[in-house]
Amino acid sequence: MNDLLQASHRFDTDSCDAAEADSVNGIHGEVEGEFHRPIRVSIADDDPAICQLMEQILTTSSNGTIRVASTSTDGAAAVEHAREEHPDVVLMDIAMRPGMDGITATRLMQDIKPKPHILIFTALGPTDNVQRAIEAGADGFISKAGDISELIGRITDVCHGDPQFDMPSQRQIIHDLHHDQPRTRRDEARKLLDSLTNREREIALLVGQDCSNAEIANKLYISESSEKKTLTSACNRLGMSRVQLAQLVAVADFDACDL
Repeated sequence: MNDLLQASHRFDTDSCDAAEADSVNGIHGEVEGEFHRPIRVSIADDDPAICQLMEQILTTSSNGTIRVASTSTDGAAAVEHAREEHPDVVLMDIAMRPGMDGITATRLMQDIKPKPHILIFTALGPTDNVQRAIEAGADGFISKAGDISELIGRITDVCHGDPQFDMPSQRQIIHDLHHDQPRTRRDEARKLLDSLTNREREIALLVGQDCSNAEIANKLYISESSEKKTLTSACNRLGMSRVQLAQLVAVADFDACDL
């Protein structure tokens, strides 16, 4: 909270009129990440002061590239706003008392079409929480104690299809994946990956190496639009998000000769 308060002093709250964003033409491109209008963000946090402060920061510091569509102080309201307003990104707190928590809200948002990108934005540590967030369908995990100036970049990047996990959460993911990994889980993960087409599997393995969409397209000598289409096909076939697909590859634990 102190980091957010300090960050708020760097911005002039009168420097940007969020209403002007409504007049900008354009919608999602056919390919994920192609935007011709401001990115619409919904904020969910049980502290109204944080909601207000985050709206101020995102509105005044994004040069018109981000518009806050709504704020919510509990998970149920966040889900309702997402269904009605179809934001591109949801900044989701985890612990929202006494109402619905952010993990449950994230899970309920998975059936919204189009599904918003969900970034967990919390003061809670990554232990246990990162795994829960991934299983619920979150696209990233960011600590409120981090540098607020990076947040706009993360919001933009997640709209390009790139998962956004800060360094502490990345370390936790690696720890979770390599701690007492049962052989049965590894075999099950490999079986799922084997159910993909050859091209889908190639892309899935590169996703598991934390490659961006552009990097994957470059490595496979295909267009980025083709890469995204095939990645979407792989995720749909397995019924999981890109983040969950990357975790599946890590669980499969392939040797170099298997790749």
